[in-house]
Amino acid sequence: MWTIFKKEMNQFFSSLVGYIAIGIFLVLSALFTFVFPSTSVLDAGFASLDTFFSNAPLFFLFLIPAITMRMFAEEFNTGTFELLLTRPLKIIDIIGGKFLAALMLVVFAVLPTIVYYFSIYKIAAPEGNVDTGGIIGSFFGLIMLGASFVALGTFSSAITNNQIIAFLIGVLFCFTFYMGLDFLAKMPVFVGRLDYFIEHLGINAHYLAMSKGVIDTRDLLYFLSLIIIFLLLTKIVLTKRK
Repeated sequence: MWTIFKKEMNQFFSSLVGYIAIGIFLVLSALFTFVFPSTSVLDAGFASLDTFFSNAPLFFLFLIPAITMRMFAEEFNTGTFELLLTRPLKIIDIIGGKFLAALMLVVFAVLPTIVYYFSIYKIAAPEGNVDTGGIIGSFFGLIMLGASFVALGTFSSAITNNQIIAFLIGVLFCFTFYMGLDFLAKMPVFVGRLDYFIEHLGINAHYLAMSKGVIDTRDLLYFLSLIIIFLLLTKIVLTKRK
């Protein structure tokens, strides 16, 4: 697993992929959080990072599938997947190594944004008048959301040889689990019946719950279950390709 992890990390940072992904995320998040008047925390009148935590998943919705689309689709096209299978590696090790490498890239993208917390901490009136617990919970929730998107993107890359199709399928899966199920739950046919159940099948309900600063085991279990399910589905797909 760690051999694959190192290989993937080297690929991310020996090319511009890793730097571009992190750069785009940081630039967009900074612009929406501090620059654009309609969303800037500086014009909000109170110290909060709600804007950042609302927009970050939307950035990840496109950036993470762009990172994961090449994971297996590129291996299939170049024929290197067959070479990987000749090594003393289990399929789950290959999947785990690739998943962890992409997740590490997500963590590298989120880490610099901790500066945003210290910025609003200083500008708050009085200084330090911020919901630290809520922000810590939101950062943790954002990492879990990112990990879920990586798992969805990994599966998307395993079911096709085409990177563009893998990207589009990845975006579709991420959108469905992050926003699509919320929209479905609000349909009149489900309101008052299955709306709560459908809403909690989606990522957003659990992400918002974590942003309150309380890490509920039910939310944690949801994210871990979603990640494990899609990594196991990836294993099934790859096993059939052997």
